[in-house]
Amino acid sequence: MSDQIRASHILINHADAPQANTQLSAEDAMKKIETLKSDIEGGTSFDQVSGEHSDCPSARQGGDLGNFGRGAMVPEFDQAAFDLEIGEMSEVVETVFGYHIIYRTE
Repeated sequence: MSDQIRASHILINHADAPQANTQLSAEDAMKKIETLKSDIEGGTSFDQVSGEHSDCPSARQGGDLGNFGRGAMVPEFDQAAFDLEIGEMSEVVETVFGYHIIYRTE
């Protein structure tokens, strides 16, 4: 297994996440990210959904986070990203920033 991967993600902040600045409830954020995941599974491109809906600045690059190694991201994100195969999308992952969907590209 490589020590570097490349991934994209979609982040939806919620009010209960310590590192988020939003009034969106955790329940509403979960509904939103699950809808976005369904849209992607239905054929909408990941980068389009990220670009239009993600709360992360990486949305400007379609959610692309570039290459990163183990430990570069918060633990929950790191574990989920490194568990993915190339071309695979994660389930919803919760971190201190909110809810994420991760898509491993390399």
